[in-house]
Amino acid sequence: MSGPLPSPVRPAFEVGSREGALIVNIGPSHPATHGTVQIIAELDGEKVVRADVHCGYLHRGFEKECECHTWHNVIPYVDRLNYSSPLLNEFAYCDAVETLLGIEITPRCRHLRTLLAEYSRIADHLTCVAALLMEMGAMTAFLYLVTLRDFIYEHTAALTGARVTHTYGRIGGLARDLPDGWLERLEEILEEYEVYVGRIHGLMDRNRIFIDRTRDVGVLSPEEAIHWGFTGPVLRSTGVARDVRKDTPYLAYGELDFEVPVGIKGDNYDRYYVRMREMDESVHMIRQLMERLAPGPVNVDDRRCVLPEKPLVYSEIESLINHFKLITEGPRVPAGEVYVAHEAANGELGFYVVSTGEGTPYRVHVRGPSFVHMGGLHRMLEGYQLADLVPTFGSVNMVGGECDR
Repeated sequence: MSGPLPSPVRPAFEVGSREGALIVNIGPSHPATHGTVQIIAELDGEKVVRADVHCGYLHRGFEKECECHTWHNVIPYVDRLNYSSPLLNEFAYCDAVETLLGIEITPRCRHLRTLLAEYSRIADHLTCVAALLMEMGAMTAFLYLVTLRDFIYEHTAALTGARVTHTYGRIGGLARDLPDGWLERLEEILEEYEVYVGRIHGLMDRNRIFIDRTRDVGVLSPEEAIHWGFTGPVLRSTGVARDVRKDTPYLAYGELDFEVPVGIKGDNYDRYYVRMREMDESVHMIRQLMERLAPGPVNVDDRRCVLPEKPLVYSEIESLINHFKLITEGPRVPAGEVYVAHEAANGELGFYVVSTGEGTPYRVHVRGPSFVHMGGLHRMLEGYQLADLVPTFGSVNMVGGECDR
């Protein structure tokens, strides 16, 4: 791309500044914008001449809330960032706190977290691709993908006790080990994955309507993607093979054999296909982890952060006091600050955590990929048709919880 990149500072719209222009509000009440995003579009006929994206419609105060709760009690809050793959949020947050504590999780926990992270990635990508196809009228493909996603949700609920907001991660480990028969059902779902996703490839990959609606639409160059701070499938669709799992391996990713799929043009079709290929890679990693799953405990033996076993709480005064102090005051995390980034389904999910040595965080800041992507979304909308706006927005997979500030 020649010439200087556009400045991130854009002047506000001036209504009537362009002769014949029509200003249209799309969202936040529009179903496709999730109730949390407003796109002010300037139209010249059916063409989007200019778009102004506002994502400030979710005000839960997540980051401020974290300062009022113990380190463990923050975990249910991080579930609600990207609620399509909450386990990825939990494991990234726990990793940040464990880094401050100087804790190294057990081998079984490391493998299980990696397996469940990839399982969550599949569920997230299924949700994104299903919504993208549904918004273009491909209802059969949508139902196939949502059926497969529901298998995963029910299976995950059998482990965590909840379909969506799991609260399964723990500082120093996990809430519990795998129940009997869980891995056998996982193998069945992976076989069903091959069937259902194979149908999607057959229905969509060379579908003339789908190609016309996605190829050369919402194009983003590698230079623009990097300039706006894009990560994850959106960045990789432009041909940049940037992946935190490969570049700075964490958990068990350094032990696994996997590829980083990339696109060619950075358009809507590439974003669809990169996610489809990433799901295949996730299945490949899950099969490796099922073979490598180490025996042993899922929690470290550290009284600073791990609750004692219930029989000990009922029979030992030391364990009772330890349990009481952890619940009422929270773990005492050593003073310091750390930034830990994981490769979430939408891109780099980072937690910047500050501790003053107390039982509650002094500061928790989240680098949510969806929030960053909204800053450059207008570049993918301008110059294309109004009918392309919703599919392009869907290909980015914005999740409102990650935009909450």
